[in-house]
Amino acid sequence: MCKASATLLWSGGAVELSILSLIALVLMAGGAWLFLSSRQTAQQRERRRRIAVNKNGRMGDAMITDVRDSVLFYSYQVRGVGYAASQDVSDLQHLLPADTSVLIGPAGLKFTPGNPADSILICEHWSGLRPAAVQLEESRPKENSHP
Repeated sequence: MCKASATLLWSGGAVELSILSLIALVLMAGGAWLFLSSRQTAQQRERRRRIAVNKNGRMGDAMITDVRDSVLFYSYQVRGVGYAASQDVSDLQHLLPADTSVLIGPAGLKFTPGNPADSILICEHWSGLRPAAVQLEESRPKENSHP
Protein backbone atom coordinates (compact mmCIF):
# COMPACT_ATOMS: atom_id res chain seq x y z
CA MET A 1 0.00 0.00 0.00
CA CYS A 2 2.90 2.27 0.73
CA LYS A 3 4.25 1.75 -2.75
CA ALA A 4 0.85 2.43 -4.31
CA SER A 5 0.39 5.77 -2.54
CA ALA A 6 3.88 6.92 -3.56
CA THR A 7 3.16 6.02 -7.16
CA LEU A 8 -0.14 7.89 -6.99
CA LEU A 9 1.65 11.06 -5.80
CA TRP A 10 4.26 10.88 -8.55
CA SER A 11 1.91 9.98 -11.35
CA GLY A 12 -1.02 12.13 -10.23
CA GLY A 13 0.82 15.40 -10.94
CA ALA A 14 1.16 16.49 -7.32
CA VAL A 15 4.87 17.19 -7.78
CA GLU A 16 4.24 19.19 -10.94
CA LEU A 17 1.48 21.12 -9.21
CA SER A 18 3.74 21.83 -6.23
CA ILE A 19 6.57 23.05 -8.46
CA LEU A 20 4.25 25.28 -10.51
CA SER A 21 2.72 26.69 -7.31
CA LEU A 22 6.17 27.46 -5.94
CA ILE A 23 7.22 29.17 -9.19
CA ALA A 24 4.01 31.23 -9.21
CA LEU A 25 4.57 32.27 -5.60
CA VAL A 26 8.17 33.33 -6.30
CA LEU A 27 7.08 35.31 -9.39
CA MET A 28 4.31 37.08 -7.46
CA ALA A 29 6.68 37.97 -4.64
CA GLY A 30 9.25 39.25 -7.14
CA GLY A 31 6.63 41.32 -8.95
CA ALA A 32 5.41 42.85 -5.69
CA TRP A 33 8.98 43.72 -4.71
CA LEU A 34 9.66 45.35 -8.10
CA PHE A 35 6.44 47.36 -7.92
CA LEU A 36 7.11 48.63 -4.41
CA SER A 37 10.78 49.39 -5.02
CA SER A 38 10.10 51.23 -8.29
CA ARG A 39 7.88 53.82 -6.64
CA GLN A 40 9.74 57.13 -6.71
CA THR A 41 9.13 60.46 -5.12
CA ALA A 42 8.69 63.58 -7.23
CA GLN A 43 12.19 64.70 -6.22
CA GLN A 44 13.69 61.43 -7.42
CA ARG A 45 11.86 61.67 -10.77
CA GLU A 46 13.01 65.28 -11.24
CA ARG A 47 16.62 64.34 -10.42
CA ARG A 48 16.51 61.51 -13.00
CA ARG A 49 15.05 63.91 -15.59
CA ARG A 50 17.80 66.49 -14.96
CA ILE A 51 20.53 63.87 -15.28
CA ALA A 52 18.97 62.45 -18.48
CA VAL A 53 18.74 65.92 -20.07
CA ASN A 54 22.35 66.59 -19.08
CA LYS A 55 23.51 63.29 -20.55
CA ASN A 56 21.52 63.35 -23.81
CA GLY A 57 20.80 67.05 -24.26
CA ARG A 58 22.09 69.64 -26.66
CA MET A 59 23.47 72.94 -25.53
CA GLY A 60 21.99 76.34 -26.21
CA ASP A 61 21.84 79.88 -24.86
CA ALA A 62 19.22 81.17 -22.47
CA MET A 63 18.36 84.41 -20.73
CA ILE A 64 17.46 84.20 -17.05
CA THR A 65 14.72 86.76 -16.56
CA ASP A 66 13.83 86.30 -12.89
CA VAL A 67 14.77 84.41 -9.74
CA ARG A 68 12.10 83.89 -7.10
CA ASP A 69 12.72 81.77 -4.03
CA SER A 70 14.36 78.69 -5.54
CA VAL A 71 12.89 78.94 -9.05
CA LEU A 72 14.81 80.22 -12.07
CA PHE A 73 12.70 81.71 -14.87
CA TYR A 74 14.32 81.81 -18.30
CA SER A 75 13.66 82.05 -22.01
CA TYR A 76 15.47 80.63 -25.04
CA GLN A 77 15.10 79.83 -28.72
CA VAL A 78 15.61 76.55 -30.55
CA ARG A 79 15.33 76.49 -34.36
CA GLY A 80 13.50 79.83 -34.38
CA VAL A 81 10.89 78.82 -31.80
CA GLY A 82 10.83 80.76 -28.54
CA TYR A 83 10.37 78.99 -25.22
CA ALA A 84 9.75 80.34 -21.72
CA ALA A 85 10.47 77.94 -18.89
CA SER A 86 11.35 77.66 -15.23
CA GLN A 87 13.41 75.27 -13.15
CA ASP A 88 12.97 74.54 -9.47
CA VAL A 89 16.48 74.42 -8.03
CA SER A 90 15.60 73.84 -4.38
CA ASP A 91 17.55 70.55 -4.37
CA LEU A 92 20.56 72.33 -5.88
CA GLN A 93 20.80 75.30 -3.49
CA HIS A 94 24.34 74.30 -2.50
CA LEU A 95 25.44 74.95 -6.11
CA LEU A 96 23.98 78.46 -6.28
CA PRO A 97 25.57 81.72 -5.12
CA ALA A 98 24.29 83.28 -1.90
CA ASP A 99 22.85 86.24 -3.81
CA THR A 100 20.79 84.63 -6.59
CA SER A 101 19.99 88.01 -8.18
CA VAL A 102 23.45 87.93 -9.83
CA LEU A 103 22.19 85.01 -11.95
CA ILE A 104 19.85 87.24 -13.98
CA GLY A 105 21.25 87.54 -17.46
CA PRO A 106 22.74 85.17 -20.05
CA ALA A 107 23.17 81.48 -19.23
CA GLY A 108 23.78 78.18 -20.94
CA LEU A 109 21.12 75.49 -21.07
CA LYS A 110 20.67 71.93 -22.20
CA PHE A 111 17.53 70.65 -23.88
CA THR A 112 16.41 67.32 -25.26
CA PRO A 113 16.52 67.25 -29.08
CA GLY A 114 13.15 65.50 -29.43
CA ASN A 115 11.42 67.87 -27.01
CA PRO A 116 13.12 71.29 -26.85
CA ALA A 117 10.68 72.39 -24.14
CA ASP A 118 12.40 69.89 -21.79
CA SER A 119 15.38 71.92 -20.63
CA ILE A 120 17.65 72.62 -17.65
CA LEU A 121 20.00 75.36 -16.55
CA ILE A 122 21.74 73.37 -13.82
CA CYS A 123 21.95 69.80 -12.54
CA GLU A 124 24.13 67.77 -10.21
CA HIS A 125 26.90 67.33 -12.80
CA TRP A 126 26.70 70.46 -14.96
CA SER A 127 25.86 74.14 -14.71
CA GLY A 128 25.09 76.69 -17.38
CA LEU A 129 24.80 79.50 -14.85
CA ARG A 130 27.05 82.49 -15.40
CA PRO A 131 26.91 84.82 -12.44
CA ALA A 132 27.12 88.41 -13.70
CA ALA A 133 29.31 89.51 -10.79
CA VAL A 134 31.93 86.92 -11.63
CA GLN A 135 31.82 87.82 -15.35
CA LEU A 136 32.39 91.49 -14.58
CA GLU A 137 35.39 90.80 -12.37
CA GLU A 138 36.97 88.51 -14.95
CA SER A 139 36.44 90.91 -17.87
CA ARG A 140 38.08 93.92 -16.20
CA PRO A 141 41.66 94.46 -17.34
CA LYS A 142 44.15 94.09 -14.56
CA GLU A 143 45.96 97.26 -13.73
CA ASN A 144 49.72 97.13 -13.80
CA SER A 145 51.29 98.70 -10.80
CA HIS A 146 54.04 101.05 -12.01
CA PRO A 147 56.12 102.89 -9.46
